[in-house]
Amino acid sequence: MMSGKKGAIGALGLNVALLGAVSFITDVSSEMIMPALPLFIASLGGGGLAIGLIGGLGDGIASILRLTAGYASDRLGRRKILVALGYLTSSISKMGLTLVGSWQHVLGLRVAEKAGKGIRTPPRDALIAESAIESWRGRAFGLHRALDTAGAVIGSIVAFVLLSLVNMDFRSFFLMAGVIAFMALIPLYFVKETVHYVTTRGFILSLRNLPKRFKLLLPITTLFAAGNLSYMFPLLRVSLLFEGWASTAAPLLLYVFFNVVYAVFSYPMGTLADRVGKSRVLAVGYAMFAFTFSLFIYASVSWWMVMLFALYGLAYASVEGVERALVADVCGELKGTGLGIYHALTGLAIIVGNLIAGALWELVSPSYAFMFAASLSTVAMLLLALWSLQASRG
Repeated sequence: MMSGKKGAIGALGLNVALLGAVSFITDVSSEMIMPALPLFIASLGGGGLAIGLIGGLGDGIASILRLTAGYASDRLGRRKILVALGYLTSSISKMGLTLVGSWQHVLGLRVAEKAGKGIRTPPRDALIAESAIESWRGRAFGLHRALDTAGAVIGSIVAFVLLSLVNMDFRSFFLMAGVIAFMALIPLYFVKETVHYVTTRGFILSLRNLPKRFKLLLPITTLFAAGNLSYMFPLLRVSLLFEGWASTAAPLLLYVFFNVVYAVFSYPMGTLADRVGKSRVLAVGYAMFAFTFSLFIYASVSWWMVMLFALYGLAYASVEGVERALVADVCGELKGTGLGIYHALTGLAIIVGNLIAGALWELVSPSYAFMFAASLSTVAMLLLALWSLQASRG
């Protein structure tokens, strides 16, 4: 029986801690850039269309690359090289922002940055799944999401200080963010390749040979992803309750608060999932999303938002890492391929779902956007309960 710090590290695997450190550093860099990018694009003459094109095209390409990157890591038998390629591509793209002269240049660099993310995510998650023993897989993904989100919190704070208080110019700011991104490659160097099944099958045949339980789970996770609204919708909802400087300050502070809650509870929810069952915790997480989005419809008092963003962070902590751990459990030997198709479908569903929610927000009412999200989360929860019941019956 394992006990103490040594036992915990052995069960999780040193790779998990190292990959968590990589994501922590990377997210400090990414979250520094995110709030500055719309302002920088505007300074280069880009408007709403440019921002939408930069975000949508990058996410679409990332989703397609996730589909193939996971399979490639199963076929090559080497996951770390693809993870390294993905992080290196993103780091170079971030550094390139210091040299751009137009918003079209930003478009190319952000597409490359998202492509790097698409390449690295499935093989990285496969490394995490294979580095931890199965009964600790929820903890492994929980720890990784906690460190990733902690980086996001720090990055947001650094961006606020440097841009709002120090008034650093954009190019110096992006240079600093780029240097931080390259620092993430240091812990990645020490990550060890895992021993795993190497497929000789073609891509289509590999997809066909994925387990039935995994294939039945995919539509459920994809449906939930379509209703998983971008954090920008709740933040915009908050801004409507305030006037003046508070309409900007309140969303920013609540966004940091949301990430703190998410980071703090990610590992405990992963631990709970390992003990009581991942599908049970995930179903509760889906239900919490449905409940939280429903409350956003009726929230009319500003102090309610503190409670809602606490629930929002807890819901994320109950879903993000746990869902990945569950997928890794049921996708069989081809973890790269399974996680790749999961990430690809999830990414595409998020794009489509947010477009629908955005149309409902603009053309009907903000309440309908949250109603749409709550409805899909509820249906996904019920389908997951049926999936779990079927699995328990064999």
